[in-house]
Amino acid sequence: MAKPATAPVGAFFANWRQNIIYIGFAVIFVVFALTLNDKGFLNPNNLLNIVRQTAMIAVMAVAMTFVLSAGEIDLSVGAVAGLATVTVAMAISVAGPLGGILAGLATGLAVGMFNGWLTTKIGIPSFLTTLAMMGIAKGVAMWISDTAAVPILSPAYSWVFGGGSVGPIPVLLFWMAVLGGIGHVALRRSGFGRRVLATGGGETAARYSGIDTAAIKFRVLVLSSCAASLAGMLYAGRLQSGRFQLGEGDELSVIAAAVLGGTSLFGGKGTVIGTIVGALMIGLINNALILMGLEFSQQLIARGGIIILAVALSQKKG
Repeated sequence: MAKPATAPVGAFFANWRQNIIYIGFAVIFVVFALTLNDKGFLNPNNLLNIVRQTAMIAVMAVAMTFVLSAGEIDLSVGAVAGLATVTVAMAISVAGPLGGILAGLATGLAVGMFNGWLTTKIGIPSFLTTLAMMGIAKGVAMWISDTAAVPILSPAYSWVFGGGSVGPIPVLLFWMAVLGGIGHVALRRSGFGRRVLATGGGETAARYSGIDTAAIKFRVLVLSSCAASLAGMLYAGRLQSGRFQLGEGDELSVIAAAVLGGTSLFGGKGTVIGTIVGALMIGLINNALILMGLEFSQQLIARGGIIILAVALSQKKG
């Protein structure tokens, strides 16, 4: 009678490579809890701060899971998030919170459609398309804001988009959980998710099976930019301002979170739950390195080494 109960556990550890993110997260958490307890690592406020600092990365990484699973990549997400913070803040000052929300969503939609059009219609690889868009989005944000921070004077907007809490629980946790749940169901349970994975797994075979692979790639790039714009809206709400610097460099953490979670850079394989855990692991590492008192240069070295090790263990065959 004990066999059915132990079989799932045995299967979990038998496939340890594909479950390395969960094992690694648990091990790292325990190590930091034991070594940094005197520095307040396990303090509830510190743990909630990890969620606050990670939520925007997680939101973008959920969409990046779809992009990578389809065999594409989006390097513009950090810059788009920064641009969205500026457009939202400027729109709120003119048209109020609703105008700001619409402006933020329109920013992501416009950028995503442009990226998708260049990639699927003109035939420019998404790596180059989104690399160029990274510079364009940042330049536009700097231009329209005159490189100055744009304040957000709407408490209601700030509460809903990142600054509020329900009791001790930050609103950002709800955003991350809801979008993560939607992303998981969409990738694993919907026809769209199956077509995304089929497109990344073998584009030619997918086309012969009747899948419009160009349309799938267009949609995932639009989805990625819209998620980046939403992350920018959360940045703006949490910090009560729009600044072109917000989101700078986030694309590296977003891609790392997805790959750490088990999404393949070569397409055809992705897991949203793993991506969320990957984002939390990055936040956990960042927080612990700060508590250790390391210099910023040392933090970069340690963070990179840990991520490389985790990715190598999860991707290695055999």
